[in-house]
Amino acid sequence: MKNTSGSFFQPNIGIAGRLVRAVIGVVCLGFAAQAAGDNWTSTVGWGLTGACCLYEASRGWCLGRACGLRTPL
Repeated sequence: MKNTSGSFFQPNIGIAGRLVRAVIGVVCLGFAAQAAGDNWTSTVGWGLTGACCLYEASRGWCLGRACGLRTPL
């Protein structure tokens, strides 16, 4: 695997992948808001997942792809 330390956070997804990740992030944050009164662990889990997806969308970077997984978008 040829991945130098500076290239891990390089953008690795296109416009379609960014849009999909942004939508997933907003949906996950909606689930976190819905679960806020019920269970704090699911609220935190959904919130962190949503925040991660929105970060990936804003940077054009996918953690899975950076680790070598192949994603369709």
